Amino acid sequence: MRRPGSREDGLTHSGQALVYGYLYSFDGGGDAMTGARAQVGVFGGSGFYRLLDDVEFVDVETPYGAPSDRVAVGHVGGVGVAFLPRHGSRHTLPPAAINYRANVWALKELGVTRVIAPTAAGSLQPGVRPGDFVVCDQFVDRTSGRADTFYQGAPVTHVSAAEPYCPDLRRLLVDTARELGIPVRDGGTVVVIQGPRFSTRAESRWFQNEGWDMINMTAYPEGYLARELELCYANISMVTDHDVGVEGAEPVSHEQVIRVFNENNERLRELLFAVIPKIGRQPEDVCATALRTARA
Repeated sequence: MRRPGSREDGLTHSGQALVYGYLYSFDGGGDAMTGARAQVGVFGGSGFYRLLDDVEFVDVETPYGAPSDRVAVGHVGGVGVAFLPRHGSRHTLPPAAINYRANVWALKELGVTRVIAPTAAGSLQPGVRPGDFVVCDQFVDRTSGRADTFYQGAPVTHVSAAEPYCPDLRRLLVDTARELGIPVRDGGTVVVIQGPRFSTRAESRWFQNEGWDMINMTAYPEGYLARELELCYANISMVTDHDVGVEGAEPVSHEQVIRVFNENNERLRELLFAVIPKIGRQPEDVCATALRTARA
């Protein structure tokens, strides 16, 4: 899988990456021993650790270490799907300890070009209610110290984050949710905090006053790393509660997040099973061409 290469790090335009002095090549969609492939990737969040029963579990090696768990590869409506629980199948990884680079790389290694990422989120606005699904169009990063780029050397690379989520996937998710009668919001800004600590009331009110809609601990850097690998990526923020800065809200707990998230799981599965067969080949869009204008 690897051979001597440049002493610098970065991604080439030919499905190769320069990492820690070695040139890595993506297999182009499969594990050499199993032949497992997928076109659509799904990251599982809190309370969502399994998508399909009929799967093949694949161990994927990455230059960034091990992903959160084995990748479960199966099919939905004839479409190959790779499912990876970002916290691990037993929820052993807190948000700041997740190896986001390895997780995103693992999906790319299996051939994934389009990624759906459900997350639990707290609402910062009274009108965004528990049970709502919000298909985000923006994020605000308030994390610290997370490994959030694949490009740590030459060639110097600056991938745009102006429109961080795939417009085509977002449209498919919103339209399909509405067809199913799922309460969905088209667009919203999620502020991503470091965790595992929840916000103070002062922080929560600050975020609310900035006009941001949801708060979460895992939406960054996962989505941006997908953009760096030219993958389409869409976030579904599943609102579990109102954050503490919203008037009348009680302090949140992990148990509360898991309980409400579990109540949403059936609707999430219904949405995923309905939308995945509609997802076609990756278009020549802002996601697939992210590197074209990223280097001088």
